[in-house]
Amino acid sequence: MTDHPNSPTASQPSTEIDPDLVEVAREVFDLARRGDAATLAVVIGKGVPPNLRNEKGDSLLMLAAYHGHVDAVRTLAEHGADPDLRNNNGQTPIAGAAFKGFKSVIETLLAHGADVEGASPDGRTALMIAAMFNRTEIVELLIANGANSQARDSGGFTPLDAANRMGAPDTPAILVKAKP
Repeated sequence: MTDHPNSPTASQPSTEIDPDLVEVAREVFDLARRGDAATLAVVIGKGVPPNLRNEKGDSLLMLAAYHGHVDAVRTLAEHGADPDLRNNNGQTPIAGAAFKGFKSVIETLLAHGADVEGASPDGRTALMIAAMFNRTEIVELLIANGANSQARDSGGFTPLDAANRMGAPDTPAILVKAKP
């Protein structure tokens, strides 16, 4: 045996990750992106953590939500995935679904205990995001589920302010009628 100063020892574990394991993880993240609910259920049943996250901190649930795969979102949530697990930017699955306009995904997340506000570190809520992008059905859904129409982000802007700044034609009227 030769001494290699950079070789791991029993008391110094290797920091290298097995390339085969990296490939398996990549495939699991692709399952979430594609919305393959059945296979996700199988791999979680075999021991893949339901809150597995990639290098950006995106969980399997975040990826499924962002890509609009309601069945995968439901499957992951039913297998213990945290509906409020934030990525490295502090974004939640409900905020990602609001941005993309996936109402059924938001309904599923809410049914599994997601925080209706889903605020990021800058205070921007799912309602603000939906309002900015004129997602009327999502604005109505979030308000009906308790979203605060008067919440302010770190810049002091409300959902109505955000909608007006982005030129959203329809969501401001909904927000004006919303009770604080």
